[in-house]
Amino acid sequence: IDTLVIEKGNIVDAIYHYPTHQTFFSSSDKLSIGDVPFIVEELKPRRNQALVYYREVVKHHQLKVNAFEEVLTVKKMHDHFTLTTTKDVYQCRYLTVATGYYGQHNTLEVEGAELSKVMHYFKEPHPYFDQDVVIIGGKNSAVDAAIELEKAGARVTVIYRGETYSPAIKPWILPNFESLVRRGNVQMHFNSQVTKITEDQVMFEKEGETITIDNDYVFAMIGYHPDYDFLQSIGIDIHTNEYGTAPVYNSETYETNIEN
Repeated sequence: IDTLVIEKGNIVDAIYHYPTHQTFFSSSDKLSIGDVPFIVEELKPRRNQALVYYREVVKHHQLKVNAFEEVLTVKKMHDHFTLTTTKDVYQCRYLTVATGYYGQHNTLEVEGAELSKVMHYFKEPHPYFDQDVVIIGGKNSAVDAAIELEKAGARVTVIYRGETYSPAIKPWILPNFESLVRRGNVQMHFNSQVTKITEDQVMFEKEGETITIDNDYVFAMIGYHPDYDFLQSIGIDIHTNEYGTAPVYNSETYETNIEN
């Protein structure tokens, strides 16, 4: 099979955009692909180790990857697909869409969400030394960011709408985070909802009370979603149920309603 991978960034672009010191939830054997062992000394690999590993997989299998090229449109024409990208036009007999969800953050629908100080991706803690930082959310990305920011000398406040810690939090980081909260190193607000963001403050509701705090930066770690518009532009059916929204597909073949 003559295969081409078209990637809007470089290989494993989503992993590249993870926090620099991110540790995976899965063990390395669960992340290995293509019969290439992923061997690390630690039980859980880190982001940088994964980047090295996947680069080696590409080299080992001599995969053809068109990096920094974005697919704009996909059209099914009889027995083939026509893809238009930022660089060229391609035709193929079979098409796999593996765009993930990390590239599209969920919308924070509060006044001030459009300010440049509001971010949805956390990379490095250093720029936020001696700054007042609010993190919106209470799952892994929020907790990871809070720990790194506190370690770098930021004054961290976490605002979470849940009643208690999320069961989704990685079990090996929760005790560390809870310890920071108990010691007062991180301010944790449960049952709370941000209502407004200004250039130097954040306002939120907690148990009927409006609280205003000083603020320099906001990380809205409220989740991500697939590019539904792109999927639907191809003609792929989308379905929503109690678990969320996702493409409709055959559970045995993973083929959508657009037949290959």
